[in-house]
Amino acid sequence: MFRVLRGPLSVLLLSLSMTNRDRILSREVIATQIPSGDKATLHAGTTVMIHQTLGGAYTVQTDFGLFRINGADADALGEQVASTPAAKASAAPGAAPDPEAVWAQLRHVFDPEIPVNIVDLGLVYTMDIEAITDPEPGHRVNVAMTLTAPGCGMGPAIAEDAKSKILLVAGVSDADVRITWEPAWNQSMISEEGKMKLGLI
Repeated sequence: MFRVLRGPLSVLLLSLSMTNRDRILSREVIATQIPSGDKATLHAGTTVMIHQTLGGAYTVQTDFGLFRINGADADALGEQVASTPAAKASAAPGAAPDPEAVWAQLRHVFDPEIPVNIVDLGLVYTMDIEAITDPEPGHRVNVAMTLTAPGCGMGPAIAEDAKSKILLVAGVSDADVRITWEPAWNQSMISEEGKMKLGLI
């Protein structure tokens, strides 16, 4: 993740917390610790600072570290529970999913520490759609993606988020999101739009 980077970019990312808001949790929530990816219980009454609200999840700072809170628990933060991003209109029975609809859903997936989606970050290496017959005829979306730092514990959570959003696309019956470390990610893979959001250009 970007936290391992040094120099102007790391300073820039710290300055991008424009939506910081203090909150006190109104109830207990199960959160994902960043960057380990471990599940942890945040108790009612815990004071948190919201750093990022993108992709239907919240990145919050506590006195004991960073956590990702699922959007379904937004009410505990005093926020409105956001609706799940909608995929395109239903496909005809048996029709293959629209690749653009799949890419659109992937653009709703974010690294919890970076305000740029995984597509514009250059984390998605490949996406293909294949016809399947088992257990029933349908279509599987296969995605190969990486992370900004090898061994980041948030990988499974980000991959699961991507899978759940892909499954919203009409015509998709299964999805497989695989983490790969080859080739190694570098900042040149960030799209022009992503670089603009990060102030790199």
